[in-house]
Amino acid sequence: MAEITAASVKSLRELTNLPLMDCKQALTEAGGDQDKAVEILKSKFKKVMLKRADNATSEGRIVVEMKADGSEAAMIELQCESAPVAGAEAFVSLARQCALQLLNGPGADSPEALLAQPAPEAPGKTLNNLYEDVVNSIREKIVLSRIVRVSGPVGGYVHHDGKQGVLFQAAGENKTAPVLRDVAMHVAAMKPTATLPDQLPVEAVNAERERLRSEAKKSGKPDNIIDKIVDGQMNVFYNEQGVLISQPFAKEQSKTVSQALAESGLKAVNFTRWVIGR
Repeated sequence: MAEITAASVKSLRELTNLPLMDCKQALTEAGGDQDKAVEILKSKFKKVMLKRADNATSEGRIVVEMKADGSEAAMIELQCESAPVAGAEAFVSLARQCALQLLNGPGADSPEALLAQPAPEAPGKTLNNLYEDVVNSIREKIVLSRIVRVSGPVGGYVHHDGKQGVLFQAAGENKTAPVLRDVAMHVAAMKPTATLPDQLPVEAVNAERERLRSEAKKSGKPDNIIDKIVDGQMNVFYNEQGVLISQPFAKEQSKTVSQALAESGLKAVNFTRWVIGR
């Protein structure tokens, strides 16, 4: 039997970033052959995932990465089984590299497609290689569950615990306006259900408008005045229904979100808000 030296174990450890005992066992099984030992360690990944396939992944981390000029942003959700793992350095690093590659790479239409791409901070490795290393090291089920990349102007926000993330998209030329991030924070705090009124059910909007018009007509005012009254009351309705642009801006409640954006030459387009596991 080939002698398994401390140097060979250390070398495999540096190559794979897996626990020393696993590296020693793999080298022993491979008769000291490092390449075979690497294949043995890779096979352990499949065993871990098979064993834990039915486990719930209710913890994890959401990561947002943005281009400095505000032209694009990416957000990913990496799930795991336990809170300690969600805070582990290797797990956080994997999540960040996934977000960086999604932002700066060719794009991906699925988590699987993204994992097949190069790891931006690990030359010669794919994101899937890093993923397998982390699963083998941590011994938990890990799932890259969601990915999204959007064009700017865009603002991004992630809550301090990494469990909630928001991307807010606007229209306009001012791609680096601070209000973009402020609105993303507003979305996280106020949890709107829609960005614009036309995203609400048409039937509900029409029914409310007709109800308000019918009541306003009782005043005997001219139609043009009634229209203005109804429009003002519809803004209250939109706010009650959770429409982002009609909500009082969390940072300065004397303005609506729409008014705060307009001061920077921007209009709301859409938002994406994720909460881990939901």
